[in-house]
Amino acid sequence: MIRENFVLRKITLIQDELVKLADLAKYSLKEITSDFVRQAALERYLERIINRAIDINQHMIAEIATKETSPPLDYKETFLRLADLGIYTADFSQRIARSVGTRNILIHEYDAVDYGSIYSSISDCLRDYHEYCNYILKFLEQSRGSPKKTVLKV
Repeated sequence: MIRENFVLRKITLIQDELVKLADLAKYSLKEITSDFVRQAALERYLERIINRAIDINQHMIAEIATKETSPPLDYKETFLRLADLGIYTADFSQRIARSVGTRNILIHEYDAVDYGSIYSSISDCLRDYHEYCNYILKFLEQSRGSPKKTVLKV
């Protein structure tokens, strides 16, 4: 059973971080990279947003996948698998799954981080994760009305 409170808490946290990320988007690349606090905040917001979505993905897959659903091999595939489960479109899954690459760069602290690329991911993140939250919320809403009672209200 999907733990709705868990998913909703993660969605709320993602939405809160998106607001903070939008505030950072007001600054230029130079203003971000020349200020350690802004640079660290940008990295952390992106990392937290993507990780929280991965948490949601893994939970949803574990709870609604069938025997025929192949388990995701990595974090990128968790986004792709939600399309397989009908939560959002395949086109959207391909687009948002690219954010895992940004997460990997930030998490693993690769030596040559291209901050131009990280900075440019702000607009993609804002667009994609607002849409992601809407898809997840819509799925939860539809699940509430289904006779199978997939969603567990706690």
